[in-house]
Amino acid sequence: MAPSAISAAISTSTATPQPIRPKAEDKDVLPVTKQEKTPLQAISQGVCLPGIPTFPSFAAHRAHILSHMAGAFRVFARKGYTEGMSGHISVRDPENPHTFWTNPLARHFALLKPSDMILVDYDGTAIGGNMSLPVNGAGFLIHSALHKARPDVNAACHTHSPAGKAWSAFARPLEMLNQDVCYFYGDAQAVYKNFGGVVFEPEEGERLAAALGPRGKGMILRNHGLLTVGHTVDEAAYLYTLMERSCQVQLMVEAAAANGVPKVYVDDEAAEYTFRMASDPEALYWEFQPDLEYEEEMSNGAFRR
Repeated sequence: MAPSAISAAISTSTATPQPIRPKAEDKDVLPVTKQEKTPLQAISQGVCLPGIPTFPSFAAHRAHILSHMAGAFRVFARKGYTEGMSGHISVRDPENPHTFWTNPLARHFALLKPSDMILVDYDGTAIGGNMSLPVNGAGFLIHSALHKARPDVNAACHTHSPAGKAWSAFARPLEMLNQDVCYFYGDAQAVYKNFGGVVFEPEEGERLAAALGPRGKGMILRNHGLLTVGHTVDEAAYLYTLMERSCQVQLMVEAAAANGVPKVYVDDEAAEYTFRMASDPEALYWEFQPDLEYEEEMSNGAFRR
C-alpha cells in the first residue's frame, strides 16, 4: 500500500509555517470500494499468510501466549524500553477470561520467560504461575481496569519508553504524518490528559480505561508514556513499537517545522483507507512476527523455555 504522492512548494516566509493539506486533485489513492479481501489477503501476494493460530486445548493456547508475551518483553528490552521497575504487559487467560497474566516486579524484560509470569484476578490476588515475586501494583490497577472495560482486549502493553515519554509532555495525539501512523487513525488513538503521579487508586485506572474508549488501540498518557491494546499480545506489542517509533518521528517533524519547514498531512480519505486495510487483528498479529523471529534467533529461543 503506497502512501499518497503529494507535491507542495516550500514557503520561504518567516511567518509561522502552516500545515499543507493536500488538494483533491493531488491525491493518488485507491478509491474506497467494497472490500473483497481481508487486509491479510490484500497484503499477501500469492499464498496468503495463515490467520492467528488456533489450539486444541487451553493448555496449548496458554503456552503459546505466554511464550509470545515473554518474547514481546525481550523485543522491548532490545529496543530500549526498560526503565527500572516500570513497565508491564498483561494477557487475558484463554480459559478463565476474568484473570490475566502479567510480569513480576523488578525482573528485567530481557530475562523473562513464560515460567516467570504471574496469574492474577480482577481483585489483584495472585492465583497462579510464579508467585515468588510481587506484581507491579500500579500496573495491576491500569490493566485490570482495561480488561474489565474492554472484553475485546486480550492484551495490553505499557512501558516508559523514551520517545513516548517525550511526546507525552505535549498531551497531544500523534498527527497523520505518514503511512504507518495511520494505524492509529481516528478513535483508534486517545490521549489521557490527566496526571496525578503513580497510579495507586482504582479510580485512576478506571479513568484511563474510559479515556481509551471502546475502539482505542493506543493511548498517550500525559507526562507518563504510552499504552496499547490488542486481541493478541502480538498485536498489542507491535502497536506499541509502532506508537513509540511514531512519537520519535513526530518529534523529528516538530523540530523541522520549528525551523520553517511546513508539514504535509495524510488526508483523511487516505488515512482511513490505510487504517481499514492494515489494522485488523490478523494483519497486526503478523506485523510483530519479524521482530519475534529475530529475537528468537538472537536469544537462541530462550524466551520459549
